[in-house]
Amino acid sequence: MKILSSEAIRELDMATCHAQGISTIDLMERAASAVTVEIISRFLPSRRIVVMAGPGNNGGDALAVARMLYEQGYKNLEIYLFNVDRKLSHDCLEQRNKIITIDGINFTEVTKEFTPPVLGENDVVIDGLFGSGLKRPLDGGFGQVAKYINGSGAYVISIDIPTGLYGEWNSWSAQAVRSSMVHANLTLAFQVPRLTFFFEENYEIIGEWKLLDIDLDDAKMKDLETQFYLLERRNIRPLIKPRHPFTGKRDYGSTLFFTGSTGLVGASILSSRTALKSGAGLATVHGPRGALNIMQTAAPEVMFEPDRNEHFITDMTVHHHHQVVVAGPGIGTHDQTVSALEGLLKNVPNMLLLDADALNCIAKRPALLTMLPPNKTVITPHIGEFDRLFGDHFSSEERLRTAIDMAHRYKIVIVLKGHNTMVVRPTGRVYINSTGNPGMATAGSGDVLAGVIGAFLAQGYSPEQAATIGVYVHGLAGDLAVDELGEFGIVASDIADHVGRAIKMVMER
Repeated sequence: MKILSSEAIRELDMATCHAQGISTIDLMERAASAVTVEIISRFLPSRRIVVMAGPGNNGGDALAVARMLYEQGYKNLEIYLFNVDRKLSHDCLEQRNKIITIDGINFTEVTKEFTPPVLGENDVVIDGLFGSGLKRPLDGGFGQVAKYINGSGAYVISIDIPTGLYGEWNSWSAQAVRSSMVHANLTLAFQVPRLTFFFEENYEIIGEWKLLDIDLDDAKMKDLETQFYLLERRNIRPLIKPRHPFTGKRDYGSTLFFTGSTGLVGASILSSRTALKSGAGLATVHGPRGALNIMQTAAPEVMFEPDRNEHFITDMTVHHHHQVVVAGPGIGTHDQTVSALEGLLKNVPNMLLLDADALNCIAKRPALLTMLPPNKTVITPHIGEFDRLFGDHFSSEERLRTAIDMAHRYKIVIVLKGHNTMVVRPTGRVYINSTGNPGMATAGSGDVLAGVIGAFLAQGYSPEQAATIGVYVHGLAGDLAVDELGEFGIVASDIADHVGRAIKMVMER
């Protein structure tokens, strides 16, 4: 699914009106109807609903919703239209004129002083002050209204986007500015999500978000350019190739893992066994000599290649042919291990995935970044590892900007792990994952992801494809595990155990 800019969405709206032969007010009515249905599904007519409408089309949406709710029996309704500059948009003015013809409706047009209604935690506020058309941080009287709403304890529903928040980049992060944005419990957006929905720092402002289908023009949607995409099952299924019946294990690739150290052999087990569960034909772990018995007992399907050192890896020479090398989970950052990684980067023969401590080793010797093989490297940092590599960042938005720059500079794929894991390609395209849940915030989850992506690299998928498939399948496996065990009850091996079923679900028509 495309994630469109506010400008592109306005272009899509106009194209829809032209293609379907409708006016902008007709499209507004359609959007308002979708919002109204959603509100009716959540709240009884006895609930007190206070509508705050601004002077633009977002305000027009809110007025139309108010009218429709009133017509559906929601009489405990108060409507405030802020028209302090005496300049309403054309469609907002039309909606206002419809409202004032309704007998008995509680409507107030604010042109000077605003006496706010007393709001409490049992009330619902519909925020239609400003949508994505806002061009600067909210301040003045509207900022005070937003703060009043936030402090009321009422349940807040924002139409399109919470007032004060931009649809894409919100470069300002000062708490004073963010406190003057409306903080929604529920954001109802139309057809496509906004990039801003996927940044952690905006969660308390957006709350739950839901897309409402208002039948925007498909042809124009396909034509619009974007850099950002939300991964869905329909995007992943065509990428996964079915297996031919006359094949053997070597047709599905060999994965070599440089993983583990004393006390962290579990990372070797999780990553290598997951690779086999994800379809790799062969998996070999090169780990410290002391891990031999553990590996052979816990993962009998995995071959083991002992390092000369008992406790950590000192050599990352690739002795046999493998389609992909995965390095990092549990290896630690001993100086000899860092040197071994440097040796690997100088001579890596095929695809390369670097995770966890491999990234921390590079952070100790930043010059190693320049040695990453272009167009065949995937790195999978979490937030802390990313910042150790590329410097401190103060927001997930800022971190994504850096990831886009670094992926392009080094010609690598960056899998920026988080609630909505982002796959950043060298071209600048970003694919945001839609699967996964908070239960996956557990030790070893990243090792499992490394195994999934490594397996698809071994099977001949490009770094871009393997990373995209891997994050979706990993998240879906976590969702399947949570369905059985709950968010508090899953561990990384549960995610690994559901990977095969997740791939099966993706491939099913």
